[in-house]
Parts: sequence; C-alpha cells; structure tokens
Amino acid sequence: MQIGFIGLGIMGRPMALNLLKGGHALTVWARRPASMQPLLDAGARAADSPVEAARGSDLVISMVADAPDVAEVMLGEHGVVHGAAPGLVAIDMSTILPAAARDIGAGLAAAGVDFLDAPVSGGEVGAIAGTLSIMVGGSAAAFATARPAFECMGRNIVHVGDSGAGQVAKAANQIVTGVGVLTVAEALNFAARNGVDPARVREALLGGFAYSKILENHGQRMLDRNFKPGFKSWMHQKDMNIVMQSAHALGLCLPASAAAAQMFNAMVGAGLGEEDSIAMLKLLERLSGGEA
Repeated sequence: MQIGFIGLGIMGRPMALNLLKGGHALTVWARRPASMQPLLDAGARAADSPVEAARGSDLVISMVADAPDVAEVMLGEHGVVHGAAPGLVAIDMSTILPAAARDIGAGLAAAGVDFLDAPVSGGEVGAIAGTLSIMVGGSAAAFATARPAFECMGRNIVHVGDSGAGQVAKAANQIVTGVGVLTVAEALNFAARNGVDPARVREALLGGFAYSKILENHGQRMLDRNFKPGFKSWMHQKDMNIVMQSAHALGLCLPASAAAAQMFNAMVGAGLGEEDSIAMLKLLERLSGGEA
C-alpha cells in the first residue's frame, strides 16, 4: 500500500518506521526536514508538502500536535485535500477535540475524501513496539481499507463508531490515565511523607484491587525518578483541556477530571511541561515540602 505520513515527532517517527517494516511504501513530510531523515534512511521518500504526500497515496496519515495543525495539513492551502485522488482515505491519529474531528471529516467529505479519526494510546514505548491501542471513528469501509496499516502500528484496534467516536474514546482514555497518574503520584507521596517505603507500598498495592497498569509501569518509573518524556506533561494538559471543553459543551460534571486538569496546568506553570506526565510526583513533592 502507498501511504503518505505527516508529522514525525516522538510518536509519528516510530509509527512511520513500523509501516515501512510492514512492507508499505511511504512518502513522508514534516515541518522540520531533520525529522524526516531517519525515515529517508530507512527507505521512505520525502515530500515537500502535505499535497505531495497525498499524491498517488492510498492512505494519508497525520500525527501532529492539535486540531489547528490537523486542519492545516488536511484542508489548508497546501493540504492533503488538494492532492487527493478518488478513493483516498485520510486518517488523523493525533488527539484533538471530537467536534474538530467531525468538522475536518466534513470538510474532506465535501471533496470526496473519506476520513478516519484514529487517536492512539500506548506512548512512545507502544509506538516503537507497534503495540498501540488505536481507537477509530469513521465509516466501516474506510476502516477496512486502513486496517492493514493499523495492524503495523497497533495491537488493540477498535472501530468505535462514526466520525469523532475515536476522539471520544481517546478523551475517555485520557480521563483514566490523567486521573490515574495523579492518584498514583498522590499514593506514593503519601507513603513517603508518612515515613514508609513507597516501593514496599506499591508492591503491596499491586496484589490487590488497587492494581493498575499505571501503578505497575508509571509507579515504578516514579520510584526510579525516571522523568524522561515518553508523553510530555504539556501534552496531557492539552488532552485534559479537550476533556473539559467537551464536558462544558455537554454540561457534564467531571469532578475528578477537572482536578487532574488543574494539576496538569500547574505542572506546566511550574516549569515541568517538557518532562513526562509522571513528573506529577515532583509537583506534589514541592507542594508538600518534600523532595522535588
């Protein structure tokens, strides 16, 4: 399959490499030419714009920062829509507002391009290993076309529903992970401030109903004080803002999400935005007068 790939950051680069490893022909474009070099070294072809990435492609995938970036690469002056041939499926794997995904999908549909919103979970580790969870919104036909590409990048691939449904699922994922990171950081900080070894507390909690992947994986990284970014705090701030914007539009009460969103805001304000979201522990330590 001929695939155009737009956006080659922490997540996009390994995802694109896995498409090449899966035998797909790849044309790549990124705002920073240096980001493309690892893909070119692996056999991809460089495009000079999203338009060129779309020309001759069966699929075009974007993995960029936020909704305005998706709109620009898909519908802008040099966007995918202007290079689309009949039958092209455009896929955005970024995390954006569900309403924005629906609007972008409608804009592409008006030009005869089918669109899937397909955000992912699993972080940089999952992107490298090709084990991402992929949540897809859009038509069943477009999903069937894109599935071979998804299978190169992910393990848990779910067609959630119509346009925007993938982004709704991702927002729900970020509720669980955002609140989860906060609660695990709180628990470990609580243990330490009580003079109890947080590693032993975590070990005990892993054997009961408090077990979670976040406690297992992120909890260990907190104990190791490994705050190297796999998913930066500012990105989780952005995602929790998506949750809260959607909640406000629908009049929903999401108290735990609101608290987590404020804590991620505080992380960015405290200069921790470029560190991994698990640096939440550092923020709580500062607020509690402990190690930071």
